[in-house]
Amino acid sequence: MKVLITGKGGQLAWELENSVPKSIEILSYSSQELDITNQQQVDDTIVQFQPDIVINAAAYTAVDKAETDTETAYAVNDLGSEYLALACKKVSAKLIHVSTDFVFDGTKTTPYQTNDSVNPINVYGASKLAGDRKINDILGAQATIIRTAWVYSVNGNNFVKTMLRLMAEKDQLGIVYDQVGTPTWANGLAAMIWALVTNSENKSNKKTTADSDQALTLHWTDAGVCSWYDFAVAIQELGIEKGLLEKAIPIKPIPASDYPTPASRPSFSVIDKSTAEQISGVETTHWRKQLSTMIDELKHYKSH
Repeated sequence: MKVLITGKGGQLAWELENSVPKSIEILSYSSQELDITNQQQVDDTIVQFQPDIVINAAAYTAVDKAETDTETAYAVNDLGSEYLALACKKVSAKLIHVSTDFVFDGTKTTPYQTNDSVNPINVYGASKLAGDRKINDILGAQATIIRTAWVYSVNGNNFVKTMLRLMAEKDQLGIVYDQVGTPTWANGLAAMIWALVTNSENKSNKKTTADSDQALTLHWTDAGVCSWYDFAVAIQELGIEKGLLEKAIPIKPIPASDYPTPASRPSFSVIDKSTAEQISGVETTHWRKQLSTMIDELKHYKSH
């Protein structure tokens, strides 16, 4: 089986490359090597490689910058998704597309289901939703859309690595306590995606959804719930326990209103993973356990 991955150099693509099953041949492209906003380049690349599956891990993810850099955000997240979907249709490839919890407005108080109403409250969420809709319109059941949230990895820039750096540099930190969701170790997301790929290899003729003309939408994060404040406290505790931090500093819970950002963010981002667990056969692991494993890996990389 041949799989083409976009977004090389990003957190998820890096984890996908590091955990690729032996039976799969991959070709991975960075945005410099494959500009998904260039339709001709997308067509040529996909027609030449003839992949069975394309995993789109490329995205414009600078949430605050997107508020003013709207054109680029839509070019990557909306047009780029459309061009990949059209190219996949040409070669009859399946598309696994990574989306976001930011398609929701965060007004719910129970986990978001895959069929809940979408209502993005920032440009990033709106541009991702536009791309998701194009994919569904073009490919229908040939596509799988995976919404995820709060992604981190030993590779790339993310909240965990930023917190560890700030905790080593600062005397104290104020972290938002009234935005709630679930972190996602990109390694776990990659494992679930590879399970979907190998399952599709084994069950290529079986339909997995009742609405066979619609894209399959799944949700994936780690298990459990926390605020950014809870997440930061856990990062510090594990950082000290594993020797990446020398001492604890005070971490103060602050309301989001005390930390204004250009983009509004949902106050509640917990998503229901049960369908993804059922279809992939992979169970979610609690976020704190995943964080502990990632910090072990980070320590290993720092010592080599």
